[in-house]
This record gives sequence, structure tokens and C-alpha cells, in this order.
Amino acid sequence: MSIFLNKDSKVIVQGITGGEGTKHTALMLKAGTQVVGGVNARKAGTTVKHGPVELPVFGTVKEAVAETGADVSIVFVPPAFTKDAVVEAIEAEVPLVVVITEGVPVQDSAEFWALAQSKVDAEGKQVTRIIGPNCPGIITPGESLVGITPNNITGKGPIGLVSKSGTLTYQMMYELRDLGFSTAIGIGGDPVIGTTHIDALAAFEADPETKAIVMIGEIGGDAEERAAEFIKANVTKPVVGYVAGFTAPEGKTMGHAGAIVSGSAGTAQAKKEALEAAGVKVGKTPSETAALLREVIAAL
Repeated sequence: MSIFLNKDSKVIVQGITGGEGTKHTALMLKAGTQVVGGVNARKAGTTVKHGPVELPVFGTVKEAVAETGADVSIVFVPPAFTKDAVVEAIEAEVPLVVVITEGVPVQDSAEFWALAQSKVDAEGKQVTRIIGPNCPGIITPGESLVGITPNNITGKGPIGLVSKSGTLTYQMMYELRDLGFSTAIGIGGDPVIGTTHIDALAAFEADPETKAIVMIGEIGGDAEERAAEFIKANVTKPVVGYVAGFTAPEGKTMGHAGAIVSGSAGTAQAKKEALEAAGVKVGKTPSETAALLREVIAAL
């Protein structure tokens, strides 16, 4: 099993003909992803070749979905055009939209996030899940990659990973590569994101194949504190955590837009304490966190 993504997922690439879109389409295909086409209004009707694979380019997401049955879209378009691209995917009712783009204006993210929240099916369930923006995307090792995570770090296994940081996603996957992962998801560090730690934790809790969860946070905001409350109330599986930014000076904005420390909430120490109070073992370094998870798996 996996969360949000599996070998049957059919993927379209918005911005398939651009530099990043071209490069990462090739890497996703290599990872076994079922890429079925792309979208670029100016190049509609053409095709792009990746080795033996020839992919059609459509003028709109709606058209791409109708022709290919795609249920996932990945967005590789510049920040100024990201909102339009995501809105188009939401309106075409694509179930999963992964937004890789960095530097998307927060107001734009808030607008497409609100639109996605407003579109629900007959059961009241949100039609479109957004992952990102400013994230490495999602990988179900051995099945499908939608994003920019290197697919050769690790294989399948019992660990679920949710992370705010792209680089730390890759490092944790590398540290635990011998154990393997059910799904690894980079949610991004912007102030407004489509999928939160809590969303991923809930999905991993429900996934029978995921035996333990690694959660990576970073300073700023209160997402990790909220996740700690959720874990306490709803998660029965062991969770191991890491919070980036123990050495960050207070009050200073760090690399990620979301990483602004306010009062004591938002500091690495406050997050560590909140998580530990919820029964989460928290490492001081990625390696220490990996070692804690090994102990957890060994005890299962």
C-alpha cells in the first residue's frame, strides 16, 4: 500500500515543454511513473519524446484528463503563472495536484488553496488534494514518483515519511534506505500549503503497510505543535520526529518562507517539547532520528 500515489496513478505534466518539466518528466518516467501527457496551451497538438515514449501535449488540463484519464498533475510553471495552472487543474477535478514551483506569492497559494477546499464531492470530501507549493513532491518507491526526489535512494518498506524540507527528505530516505519506505512526501515549507503534516499522518495511520512514521519539521509557525496534538489524539503507530533549526537565532527569518520564529512557539525546542509530550521520539540530528526509528522498527 501507499498514500496518495501508486503504480496505477496516471500523471500529466503542466509545463512539460519547459526546462524543468522536460528534465523531470524524463526522471519520472525512469522511475516507472505512468506519465500520460502534458499541458502547454501554446504547444497544443504537438508531442514530446523521451526515448521510446511519445507524450501528447494538450491545450488545457480538462482536455488532457478527458483524453488520458489522468488523476494526477504535476506543476512545473514559473511562479507568476502557478496560480492559473493550479486553478485549471482544480476546475478539471484532478484528484492530486503536486506543485513544485518555489516563490509562489502567498496570496496566490491562499486563493488556490481556498478554491480546492470549496470543491467537495457528494460525501463532502475534497475533490482535489494539493501537495506544495515549493516542495519536492511525493514518491512511492518502486511504483511512482511525482516530483523531483531522486528515485534511486531507497526501495519499498514499512516507513512513512512526511517532511517540510526537501533536502532533509532525501537525507532521511538515504539514512534509512536499507529499511525502505511506503511513501515519502515533501509538503513544502511555505506559510500556505495544500497538504499538512496532519493530513499525511492521518493517511499513514490508515495505511496497513506503514508500520512507523518519520515526521520532519522546521522552526517557524505552529504546524508541528498542531501535529503533536493530532498524534496524541489519533495516531497509534510509532512516530519519530526531527525539527530543523536548533541553532537558528531567535526572531531571524531563515531560508524557508514559513520559518519565522514567534515568541516561544515556533522554536525548535518548543516543537521538540510538544512532540515529546505526545509520545514522539525526537532526534537532535537526522542521523540520531534515523537511529531512533531503527530502534522503533526493531521493537515492533
